[in-house]
Amino acid sequence: MAGEPLLHAFGWLSQRAAEREAAGLRRRLQPRQAGETSLDLASNDYLGLARHPAVVAGACAAASAWGAGSTGSRLVTGSTTLHTELEAKLAEFGGWPTGLVFSSGYLANLATITALTGPDSLIISDADNHASIVDACRLSRARVVVTPHRDPAAVDSALASRAEPRAIVITDAVFSVDGELAPLVELHAIARRHGAGLVIDDAHGLGVIGAEGRGAVHAAGLAGEPDVAVTVTLSKSLGAQGGALLATTELVEHVIDAGRAFIFDTGLAPAAVGAALAALGVLTARPALPAAVRARARDLAAVATEVVGLPVTSPDAAVVSVLVGAPAAAVEAAAACLDAGVRVGCFRPPSVPDGTSRLRLTARADLSGEDIATARTALAAAAVAARRSGAGRAVDPTQVSAFR
Repeated sequence: MAGEPLLHAFGWLSQRAAEREAAGLRRRLQPRQAGETSLDLASNDYLGLARHPAVVAGACAAASAWGAGSTGSRLVTGSTTLHTELEAKLAEFGGWPTGLVFSSGYLANLATITALTGPDSLIISDADNHASIVDACRLSRARVVVTPHRDPAAVDSALASRAEPRAIVITDAVFSVDGELAPLVELHAIARRHGAGLVIDDAHGLGVIGAEGRGAVHAAGLAGEPDVAVTVTLSKSLGAQGGALLATTELVEHVIDAGRAFIFDTGLAPAAVGAALAALGVLTARPALPAAVRARARDLAAVATEVVGLPVTSPDAAVVSVLVGAPAAAVEAAAACLDAGVRVGCFRPPSVPDGTSRLRLTARADLSGEDIATARTALAAAAVAARRSGAGRAVDPTQVSAFR
């Protein structure tokens, strides 16, 4: 409490924890068990490739050949011929001249955005962009203008009034919480008209959007454009781990020279590289997988709309967002789903704005009709639990120190 002496330097942590607990915003690890039988509608394994025999075999072969770790940063000993092969194949699949692999998608955004900006730059960022983009903006030292969600007119206005010599527009391709597509073609036209670059995080589009899963950027006809850069992850549709930048050779070489999150990070472990390569091979050989996951997402949305009676965002990709409201109600709804044998995501502030806590369901290409029926039963239980807990007071995150 204010005015009371702290027992030690970190004595304030207990107060923050109590505030989060009272607001229904504590986060606790929930380790999965090997062989768990609950239906997974929470992970980002959109194509069901994380346990695919060829993907697991690719990981094992790479670990056997190269060892458990990459042994150093990419510019020292952390680059192998396997990394180079993955970069080339990712670039070819996405329609780009070259690629650069990172140990996570988070770091791909940090390195790319900070390398392309600085004190003489303007960044235009969508209000619902991923936390990795938000953090990159903060580290960039650039002036940052956050525009309303999916609002090209606001982007146009911000660029029109800029004084900085350089500018970039940054957006998720598929927004990770509500699953909506960004207006990429319109944003690119606006950015180009104002001489600005466009950086797109296609983490949730790769493997899901487009006829062959080549991503939202490729589907929008923007692959290979010299004023566009794309970041992707290897941990979602490809079922592995890591991230990548896809862009022109000149831009990638600049990030190698100037991207601190690339230069000073240990290279991606060989097993993850081998798994991603194998998964890309499976996706290339089975081009119907992306359409299958989008169809299953529509099935889940239809079930949620019919049974739950809660607002459901129509899915553009694999994410189905079920709005609940209060954090405690969302936690209870997610717990009810797990009790019914279905694991779902539970998003609360600060991941989402106050009053918009929700269940986040993710479809997989290999979901069966029986799985959809199981989801129906679980969501019905979730609706009951949410209504039972719905009387909880909504929390304003700007007024609770747990958010500061």
